[in-house]
Amino acid sequence: MQESVKYWIRAALIAALYVAITYALQATSFLPAQFRLAEALTLLPMLFPEAIWGIGVGCFIANLFSPAGLIDVVLGSLTSLLAAFITYRYRWHAIGFLSPIVLNALVVSAYLRLLAGLPYWVTAIGIAASEAVVVLGVGVPLVLYLRKWLQS
Repeated sequence: MQESVKYWIRAALIAALYVAITYALQATSFLPAQFRLAEALTLLPMLFPEAIWGIGVGCFIANLFSPAGLIDVVLGSLTSLLAAFITYRYRWHAIGFLSPIVLNALVVSAYLRLLAGLPYWVTAIGIAASEAVVVLGVGVPLVLYLRKWLQS
């Protein structure tokens, strides 16, 4: 039972951290110029399977006040949940590192095309670039540090 409690506490802490970072940096966390530092946490499933739920729930709560509305709450959160699962499934492989970048770029730009008429590929490239900066520039060092720390 103790392991189950640790699992859900860690998932809840990751969700809370995702929400806290998103709202602390609210000016850059939402569209149209999204640069969400909390996305660095999307690589945590490489270390903790419970991070899948933490990322999904954290994104859902963070998106409740998204300017893109309900579609961002639902599709944005499901996209993050799927990316977190793929990151876990392909941990320490390129697919695991790239899944949050690629999925967010493809899915979010699709519903922004429908909602706001934004050009799909320009929007996808912009989202991929900002996501790559955060995931690769902050997320990779974070999980490498945590991996080393957990092994010591």
